[in-house]
Amino acid sequence: MSACGIGKRFGDLWALRDLDLEVAPGTILGLLGHNGAGKTTAIRILTTLSTPTTGTATVAGFDVATDPMAVRERIGVAAQQATVDGLMSGRKNLVMVGRLHHLSKAAAITRADELLERLDLSDAADRLVKTYSGGMRRRLDLAASLVASPQVLFLDEPTTGLDPRSRTDLWEMIRDLVRDGTTAILTTQYLDEADRLADDIVVLDHGREVAHGTPAELKARIGQHRIDVEVESARKLPAVTRATRRFAASPATVDKERKLATIPLQADVRLMDVMRALDAAGVDVVDINRREATLDDAFLALTDTVQHDALEEVPA
Repeated sequence: MSACGIGKRFGDLWALRDLDLEVAPGTILGLLGHNGAGKTTAIRILTTLSTPTTGTATVAGFDVATDPMAVRERIGVAAQQATVDGLMSGRKNLVMVGRLHHLSKAAAITRADELLERLDLSDAADRLVKTYSGGMRRRLDLAASLVASPQVLFLDEPTTGLDPRSRTDLWEMIRDLVRDGTTAILTTQYLDEADRLADDIVVLDHGREVAHGTPAELKARIGQHRIDVEVESARKLPAVTRATRRFAASPATVDKERKLATIPLQADVRLMDVMRALDAAGVDVVDINRREATLDDAFLALTDTVQHDALEEVPA
């Protein structure tokens, strides 16, 4: 799958501009960004639901604008909202999808049973979907997107609302599909999900690409280590950032609700030195923790939506 300079304009507003993508077969691309960053617009273009204003894109070897039907025959889409019918059984939902993809009745039944077995839904195959748990329904949604054996699978927030066990199970199912040769495009607000699943990540902000690389590469761009300092009152956060400024590799960030300051560290900084600096500044610390950078840290830094330590007054 590839895209070259795709963009979408609505009147005078550009929802997406100059996006380039290159996704190798059998890999997972994570498409990340805040709400309104352009993720949905990009997915709508790649799934032929919207025509690009600029640029070109091919999915499974076919142009999304000039040959949309060929693209649709080769993709699967697991949308954030459930697309299965709650008043039908799991098996009947999948058979219906198979028939819509022009499978014979026998072939549609066989494929439905294969997917129900693969996604651990065989025991609930003949139950109405409205009786399914959230995790079961998400697995059935994924099964529906796989009925036609798509070359490219689009996963829009696939684990929203799932409990941790169901999320982990679904992650493993996605990995299995990719190992079998499926190409996946993943959008998610759970950055640990992108960190664990994605081979490559594109970060969008205000309709433009602001970063591209593997999870490890994106984390390396912002430094390897962080110190989190929690204080009793948000009013103390400016004092924390001032006291630790000489140790910071880049501006600290603050979370007023959690009363937490995060300091990206220069190389070879010791935790004891930071603690002494805070003590000398008279800062009472509730908790202090040194850790490696996460994809959440990289995302916040790259999209520039957090408050930096230039702020000298933080309301309580």
